[in-house]
Amino acid sequence: MTRTNGARRRSRGSIDLLPSGALRVRVYAGKDPVTGRRHDLIEVIPPGPKAAAQAEAARTRLLNQVDERRSPRTSATVDQMLDRYFEVVDLERNTVVTYVGYADRHIRPLIGKVKVGELGGDVFDSFYAELRRCRSHCDRRPYVEHRTSRPHECDERCRPHVCRSLSASTIRQIHFILSGALKRAVRWRWIASNPIGEAEPPAAPKPRPQPPSSQEAARILAEAWKDPDWGLLVWVVMVTGLRRGELCSVRWRDLDLDAGVLRLERSIAQRSGVTWEKDTKSHQQRRIALDGETVGLFREHRSRFEARAEAVGVELSDGAFVFSLAPDGSTHLLPDSVSQRYGKLARRLGIRTTIHKLRHYSATELITAGVDVRTVAGRLGHGGSGTTTLRVYTAWVSESDQRASTRLFARMPVRPALAPADTPPPAFVPRYPYEVVAVALRSGIDAGAWPAGNFLPPIKELASQRNLSAATMQRAVKLLERWGYVRTIPGSGVQVTRCG
Repeated sequence: MTRTNGARRRSRGSIDLLPSGALRVRVYAGKDPVTGRRHDLIEVIPPGPKAAAQAEAARTRLLNQVDERRSPRTSATVDQMLDRYFEVVDLERNTVVTYVGYADRHIRPLIGKVKVGELGGDVFDSFYAELRRCRSHCDRRPYVEHRTSRPHECDERCRPHVCRSLSASTIRQIHFILSGALKRAVRWRWIASNPIGEAEPPAAPKPRPQPPSSQEAARILAEAWKDPDWGLLVWVVMVTGLRRGELCSVRWRDLDLDAGVLRLERSIAQRSGVTWEKDTKSHQQRRIALDGETVGLFREHRSRFEARAEAVGVELSDGAFVFSLAPDGSTHLLPDSVSQRYGKLARRLGIRTTIHKLRHYSATELITAGVDVRTVAGRLGHGGSGTTTLRVYTAWVSESDQRASTRLFARMPVRPALAPADTPPPAFVPRYPYEVVAVALRSGIDAGAWPAGNFLPPIKELASQRNLSAATMQRAVKLLERWGYVRTIPGSGVQVTRCG
């Protein structure tokens, strides 16, 4: 097989004979815009009588692909496409700022100078590989990451650079930015088709909410109540699952304390020290029912607020913010400040958590209490008729289902008594304290003290009555279970299953 070489080989490609008899078609496609390495399009044709013709056809096809990419319909670069996209895209201000930040840090430095028409699967593969390699996009040479760019004395915070991958969720966000921009580029007729379909972003990570435990929540709330206003704020997040921006936006006119309802329409956004009011995340108004305890706490909070306003000679209007540092409630709290104060509280208690995880706490407590997913989704402001809620809190839905089956089991009729294989012989002589207790309880059951279907007193109560440890009483109950007199129902207690 004759090979082309030199300049001709570089421009028109080559067909090489492999030891196996197959033909390898190689066409030079320029340099990889991310790594700077040579990039070739390669296709292997299996041996056969028509291999030469197939190889020539493959070479022609690959050359056409290269020619199309070298002469795209537009000379616009990815940088220019992103500039235009951010000018016209209709997204929340906060979202646009986040997207611009991702573009400036990760997209523009790597592929910003690439022409839009030259984007393809190979470029996207190299791009995502680089994002997975190092989030700082270093040149693989060792260097020190300094704690500040200003002149300073280095300390332990200045340390050698260690490459860390961008998270899968961040890479997916970058993928969505490019997808939206390229979709617009097709509409603008900059390119004929959207090449993002050739990209393979990482799979979406599974949600892993980590709410504080009931014990941790109790400690957090006890600490927060040292300041009644701050305690109410933490309490409200726990019982309603509000986002921090929604919480900061609540005004007195949004509360109907007589009906026990909180209406949510707006949210406070904050970015780089600038705040503004915007729609809620789902762009929907929602109404959240409040329990009597929370209504009472809001009334106490209102009384404290009115007393402060009266002390400085101002009036508290219905448009005042419920959570405010101003005596007249004219200013709202800053979402970042709320997060920072909560973070300091958690660190004092030695608990690793954030205020957003109180939202998870509210959701999981509702689900495990048996509240249906659609109702929980409505309180949290999730869209998709509960799809998001179900996806995020699947583990707790499963736990709730298990609890439901346990409750049903506790209400089922007691099955007829069977002759148990381990029934004690008539002449059974107890030797140990737990056996003595088991025999006494059995006698009480036989005498009708606890009819079948009823529950024995709690283990601790039985142990206290007989001056025994809970462990000894537990062993006695286990022996009664072996004899077929009782059964233990998790979450309910010890149920009598037979009499005599």
